[in-house]
Amino acid sequence: MRGIGRNFLGQVVRLTCALSLAVMLVVASGWAQNSTPVSLQTSETLFTVLTAINTCGYDQELNVSDPLRGQIRSEVAKAVENTAGAQDVIGPMCLFYRQHQTTDPARDLSQYVSLALYLDDPPTFTLKVKAAELPPDAAVAADIVPLLQTFYQKIALHAIWERHHARYTELTEIYHTPLAKMTFDTEIYLKMPSAGYLGRQFTVYLDAMGAPGQTNARNYASDYYVVISPTSGTAIKMQQIRHTYLHYLLDPLALKNADSFKRLEPLLVKLQDAPMDEAFKSNISLLVTECLVRAIEERLSKIPEADRVHDISQDDKEGYVLTHYFYDAMARFESDPAGMRNAYPYLLGAIDINKEIKRVSQIEFAAQAEPELLHLAGGRNQHLLLDAERRLAAGDVETAQKLAQKVLDEQEEDPGRALFILAQVATVNRDMEGARKYFERALQTAHETKVIAWSHIYLGRIFDLKEDRIAAVDQYRAALDVAGATLPEAKLAAQRGLDQPYEPPVAKQPE
Repeated sequence: MRGIGRNFLGQVVRLTCALSLAVMLVVASGWAQNSTPVSLQTSETLFTVLTAINTCGYDQELNVSDPLRGQIRSEVAKAVENTAGAQDVIGPMCLFYRQHQTTDPARDLSQYVSLALYLDDPPTFTLKVKAAELPPDAAVAADIVPLLQTFYQKIALHAIWERHHARYTELTEIYHTPLAKMTFDTEIYLKMPSAGYLGRQFTVYLDAMGAPGQTNARNYASDYYVVISPTSGTAIKMQQIRHTYLHYLLDPLALKNADSFKRLEPLLVKLQDAPMDEAFKSNISLLVTECLVRAIEERLSKIPEADRVHDISQDDKEGYVLTHYFYDAMARFESDPAGMRNAYPYLLGAIDINKEIKRVSQIEFAAQAEPELLHLAGGRNQHLLLDAERRLAAGDVETAQKLAQKVLDEQEEDPGRALFILAQVATVNRDMEGARKYFERALQTAHETKVIAWSHIYLGRIFDLKEDRIAAVDQYRAALDVAGATLPEAKLAAQRGLDQPYEPPVAKQPE
């Protein structure tokens, strides 16, 4: 049995010390969130979107779905039948759905999941970003939003949601323990805690109205989402969730070590005939991260060694040619006390590029590859802010500041998000007055709920530090009004601010 090995106890002790140190560093900053960035949630918005397409004929894997899906479909059908004028609402909505169906059922679901993640709470379902900033698959489906608003109101869908909310809560409780175990085990294996940067989160949404066999994962800016649906036996596809969580943990390390990838780029020339997604054939950082994720998945799997060898060989044929290197390298990592943050540069530096190019030259690529689970679905013009947010999450404050300022200077993308990033940079640099000005400017132009809510919260904390409690309370109340049910962490932080004045934690001095 492979694992952390004979040094397990010593490594746990070292990891415990490392985690304690990490906690001390976060506490010392006084600015970071102190709640976990990982959450398991339900969403009335997602429920509404998926219920709408079910009403219009989306039947994928209905026979193996949790019985709740069929029950809700029946109640919606009855509401439509018994509501005067409901057919006049359903007709245009279902016509839109049929006109945008594809030959791939997975894509039918995928585009509506993407759209739902960019919509605010009902009944308005307001876009969180400008229409031009939606990812391509969500943009295709965006014109259904006005039809959703009418559908939601006409058949009183909120009442149906409320009627089954207890069952949704029960399902999340079933999934909570295995999700917590997966994240804990993954962090223990990598010997690194999850990052807790402001606004960076990993969210798993559970909804009964989708196909259980499909897992939709998204990376929007610095946020990672996984949308899953339960089967009739409530089995969970933890492997797909872990795949996205590994990206959540490892993507910032790739950005932090960006200068180390240049020497590996000649490998891409040999991969142009590989069947994997074009993004991996043009971006060495994406390729390396995906190969590292796949290697870690194999190390953590419980399958026989022969099956692992087969999987890695298949990765080669699809173009993920560094998986085999990382699989061997992670065996050495397991017996070393260093955590992934410290080991990462050495893992990259030890790649013999000439050896890999020679090996790849002998690979006969497959005709097709399995699609990558995680969609890097940034908006059409969001590359600068996306990079800035990731750089900030990786600790590269200077580059994040330059990129955000460039967005403002060139008057492109979303100035509210750019100002929010600059405010975060100011907090890291302990520039309270600069942070206040940027947060206030962000509120004047921002349209994303998350940016607005957290800007209010951090302004409240700044006013508390200035002993202006009246102004602080006003900001916390504003944040609470904005956060609603979609931003539980922001809601909790705002309520804490109302309960008592903010005081930055003080790090304990080493004994």
